[in-house]
Amino acid sequence: MRIARIAHPQGGLAFVSLEGEGADQVAREIADHPFGTPVFTGRSWPLADCRLLAPTLPSKIVCIGKNYADHAEEMGGQAPADPVIFMKPSTSVIGHNEVIRLPADSTRVDFEGELALVMNPSPRGVTAANAHRAILGYTIANDVTARDQQAHDGQWTRAKSHDSFCPLGPWIQTGIDPGDLDIKTTLDGAVKQDSSTAFLLHSIPEIVEWVSSVMTLLPGDVILTGTPAGVGPMTAGQSVSVSISGIGTLTNTVAKR
Repeated sequence: MRIARIAHPQGGLAFVSLEGEGADQVAREIADHPFGTPVFTGRSWPLADCRLLAPTLPSKIVCIGKNYADHAEEMGGQAPADPVIFMKPSTSVIGHNEVIRLPADSTRVDFEGELALVMNPSPRGVTAANAHRAILGYTIANDVTARDQQAHDGQWTRAKSHDSFCPLGPWIQTGIDPGDLDIKTTLDGAVKQDSSTAFLLHSIPEIVEWVSSVMTLLPGDVILTGTPAGVGPMTAGQSVSVSISGIGTLTNTVAKR
């Protein structure tokens, strides 16, 4: 199933299931929320008449740092033995085709294309063997980072947390195997990152178990799984796209705040 959040002039805001392909896609309204077995209201609209929103409203975004060896190397460090956790606030989330806003107090803001997990309701202490039950589905993220602030502060919170620094979307894809998905980031059409989730140092089940051992993951929470090598700066007026096979493409323009 392909799950999205949309705004519609007649239907307002809603979770929907997207059916069909391309220009023929139809958004079928889901009652309340998509967790568990979705219940449909009977209303539907052409996707062309809707605006896609960020596909989830997370209470928190948990991120895994340096989870590709080539990215750890390009950042000048060694790959960590255990997953390294940091977080982004819910206020950093924007959706597909929304604008990444560059803060005035940063001189370098980078793109970081990533596979993201969207969580089901689950107890704390999920094991790797049961991790698949804790995941609703998969979406695409851009872990936007003020690189100069990251270097200045010596930790990552300020650099990762600006409003608009967590584009998510365009939808949540369920029922796919995330073990070997192509991931590609382009800037104004030029390929900057080109890798596969097969190169994750810590697998998705391992990540879910690691994070769940620390904190309760609420329905709709997001885990970013890390970015491959090729991160780099964006400037106002540019457009950045992250594509993952089996899911789609997340595109955002860049502007000054």
